[in-house]
Amino acid sequence: MHKASATDLPSTSNLAQVEKDIKLLVLDIDGTIAGHDNQVSETVKQAIAKVQAKGIQVAIATGRMYCSALRFHQDIKSTLPLVAYQGAWIQDPKNQKIHRHLAVPREITQQLLDYFEQPQLRSLLSVHFYINDQLYVREITTETELYAERCGVTPIPVGDLRQVLSDQPTKVLALCDDANLIQELLGNLRLQYTPAELYMTTSVATFLEAANPFVNKGTAVRYLAEELLGLERDNVMTIGDNFNDVEMLEYAGIGVAMGSAPEAVQAIANWVAPHVEADGAAVAIEKFLL
Repeated sequence: MHKASATDLPSTSNLAQVEKDIKLLVLDIDGTIAGHDNQVSETVKQAIAKVQAKGIQVAIATGRMYCSALRFHQDIKSTLPLVAYQGAWIQDPKNQKIHRHLAVPREITQQLLDYFEQPQLRSLLSVHFYINDQLYVREITTETELYAERCGVTPIPVGDLRQVLSDQPTKVLALCDDANLIQELLGNLRLQYTPAELYMTTSVATFLEAANPFVNKGTAVRYLAEELLGLERDNVMTIGDNFNDVEMLEYAGIGVAMGSAPEAVQAIANWVAPHVEADGAAVAIEKFLL
């Protein structure tokens, strides 16, 4: 489904109708409601509170671990299940009910590890396995330290990651400070695995993320809207800033990309908001919902 660009939005009357129909707002975290300081600004919190006061429900959809995303869910006072791991894990913090958990098949996980541990790649990549909402690593690298600090999690170094594969990972992540290498690996792996075998994306230019093929934020938002709330896609607005947000921007009646989003992501959005450091999410909420 092709989305209108900011220059060819639906007519004012049509858009006004869609705006009036929005009953669910879904927000990404990093680069969308949380900037460099890793916090949600008061301006964004106030805009979200006004939306909730109007009876519009607000949810989070993130690539982060559930435990890492929880404080943001609490910050915005969401009452809906939290969508974590790009939608592979959907859990309701109120009653701890897990609505969805889709893991990466063990065989594919082992193949990915073999690929990432090739002699020419091993020293360049930090590989993360996410199992039962815990982070397992081969060793603590600089990239892992920075990641863990931002996410507020404690990585567990295990040497050989094959040791922890009695349970299937929710997500596999390869980090590298070379964004070009990540793009190259992503291209290579997309030749090896079809979308029916593995979902792959980048939430940050230096993160290669792999998940179950049925996982993406679009299917997760559809679950919240249609299965849980009995809404339709025209009742949904989503805001995100990267390639892992594409599916939910495409799904929604109104899909907003942040100003820092790659051009290809901006191209499929209905509107492009200012940068996260300029409270772009609040600007978008004011424009469309208030």
